[in-house]
Amino acid sequence: MFEFWLPISDIAAEGKTFVFDDQALWREAWREFKLEVRPARDLVAEYTVQPQGDEGALVRGTLKGAVQLPCDRCAESFEHAIDVDFDAYEQLPDGEDDGEPRMRLENGQLQLDMGAILWEEFALALPFKPLCSEDCQGVCPGCGADLNSGECTCKRDEGDERLAVFRDLKIK
Repeated sequence: MFEFWLPISDIAAEGKTFVFDDQALWREAWREFKLEVRPARDLVAEYTVQPQGDEGALVRGTLKGAVQLPCDRCAESFEHAIDVDFDAYEQLPDGEDDGEPRMRLENGQLQLDMGAILWEEFALALPFKPLCSEDCQGVCPGCGADLNSGECTCKRDEGDERLAVFRDLKIK
């Protein structure tokens, strides 16, 4: 994963605002995680980092842009806008196994991994089930035709003829 360690020891208590517009972070992560995501509009993060003593930092910001995603129903590509506000508090690990810490003390300098924070915010902004539209019809399971463009020419399977008597059965 792309790491972007930001030194924060020299930032004043009132904080400092940064703009992150390096698209390499996103392209590298999309490749690493094998996501079918392509850029549509550049993803730009604007955030403020406020140190909280010698042990943590408060990060507040926005992430804006757009990506191209494949629809889960019809597989056609569509543009998904990303526009999120985020707040995150990160602190130095307490010695237990915290996985991949986002804050570290390197050569007496407190550093924050903004790459991990921005990636998490991006991942949370993606839809769980990407759809080009709520009324997307998907594809025909028989021939694979896009049902948003019209009906397919497949013959519908009416089921087993021996069970035809049950098709109009009504239960009272």
